[in-house]
Amino acid sequence: MTLEPCAHQGRTPPCTDAIIAAGITRVVAAIEDPDPLVQGRGIAALRAAGIEVVLGVHAEAADEQLGAYRKHRQTGRPWVVLKLAATLDGRIAAPDGSSRWITSEAARRDAHRLRAQADAVVVGSGTVRVDDPSLTVRLPPDDPWYRSLGEQPPRAVLGRIPPGAAVLPAREYVGELDDILVAMGAEGFVQVLVEGGARVAHAFHAQGLVDRYVLYLAPALFGGDDARPLFAGPGAASMGHVWRGRVVSVASLGGDLRVELSPRPS
Repeated sequence: MTLEPCAHQGRTPPCTDAIIAAGITRVVAAIEDPDPLVQGRGIAALRAAGIEVVLGVHAEAADEQLGAYRKHRQTGRPWVVLKLAATLDGRIAAPDGSSRWITSEAARRDAHRLRAQADAVVVGSGTVRVDDPSLTVRLPPDDPWYRSLGEQPPRAVLGRIPPGAAVLPAREYVGELDDILVAMGAEGFVQVLVEGGARVAHAFHAQGLVDRYVLYLAPALFGGDDARPLFAGPGAASMGHVWRGRVVSVASLGGDLRVELSPRPS
C-alpha cells in the first residue's frame, strides 16, 4: 500500500482493525500518512498487535503520486497546477487577441484530462469576459478519464462573474490569492487547476503558489514582441533572481511538447 493504514473512525471503520482481524502478519507501506488523524498511529497500532510493518518501500514514487494529498493534509490548502499553452517564443495570443488554436488537438485533449483530475478549475474574471470559456471537461467516450469522470469539476472565477457567462454555474472568489486558497482547501478542494489568464498566471507564479507547472509548447513562433506573453507583470530583474525549477517530464503530443515542471529544485 502507498499510505499507512488508518487507525481512526472516519467514513469507514479503522483499516488497522480489519488488518488485525484478518490475521495478516506483515504490512508494507510506502510512506507515513501526513493526516494529523493518522501520522504514525496506524503503524503503531499494527506493531502493538505484533504485526511486522515495513515502511519506505518506493517512498519517493509514492511521495510524488500523493503530492496533492500531502499538501492538503499538511497545510489545509490545495495543490495548485498551473496550465500554460504557448508558442516556442512564449506567446499565448496574437496582438489582435486571437489564440485559437496555438496547440494541437492532442495537447488540448491532454489539457482536458488535467481538468478531469482537478477538484476545481480556476480562471480569472478577465478571461471570462474576453474568452467566455465554459471550462468543462470535454473528452471522447473512449478516453479513460472520461469513463472515470463523475460530475464536472466545479469552476472557480477570481473576481466578479459577468451575467450570462458560459462558465456559470461557478464559484466566485474575491480577495488575496493566499486567502482564497485557504478557503478552497477548507471547502475540500485537494487539487486545483489554474488556467489563466496571463495576469492570474503571473500572480500565482510571483507569489510562489504553484506546485506544478504544465506547459504545452507548439512549434510556432510569433517572431516579435507584440504578441501576448505567458505572464503579464514584472519578471525577474536580473539573472540572479530568475526562477529555476526541475523538469519532471517531457512528452510529445501531436507535434507539441508537454513540459511538466516542479518549483522544487532537485
